[in-house]
Amino acid sequence: MTDLTFRTGEATVLAVEGQATDAMPEIVIGTVDGPVGTAFASMLGQSVGHTRMFVVRDLNQTVKPATIMTSKVTIQSAEYVDLLGGVVQAALGDAVLDSVIEGVIAKDLCDKICIIMTVWLDPRCAEDPNVDKKDLYRTNYEATKLAIKRAMTGEPTIDELIANRKTVKHYALDGVIDY
Repeated sequence: MTDLTFRTGEATVLAVEGQATDAMPEIVIGTVDGPVGTAFASMLGQSVGHTRMFVVRDLNQTVKPATIMTSKVTIQSAEYVDLLGGVVQAALGDAVLDSVIEGVIAKDLCDKICIIMTVWLDPRCAEDPNVDKKDLYRTNYEATKLAIKRAMTGEPTIDELIANRKTVKHYALDGVIDY
């Protein structure tokens, strides 16, 4: 087995025009008997405003590998909880399972590794009565699959990062720094 002590991945998938449904998961994947497993077990307690929960596809359908999620944003409303624990959680669960089905995560690893995922859900989604739940699902599903793939394949490599150092910059730096 390739060393799976500690792997990281992230991805951003942007929303359709007019929505705040961007998804930006950050994940760590590792063996249950290593530092990721220890962190996973340690996260089972709650933190005010940052609920932690197992990722499930539906009632009584906890995904494998075991995955725990927490919000990057302080939860302040029941509407936020409904979206996070509903549409977003379903998308994450489907993405984890599909990653196994597609061989990105080997089936024989499912009881040997675990995933910790921090999830971005824009607070505006909870305030928008017209939030596009299909797009919220799409962005979280696609971003989660991509983050898992990146973690499992070590993307981006250090060589890629070095090669694009002067051509890729953080979107927030547009007009701030010239390369």
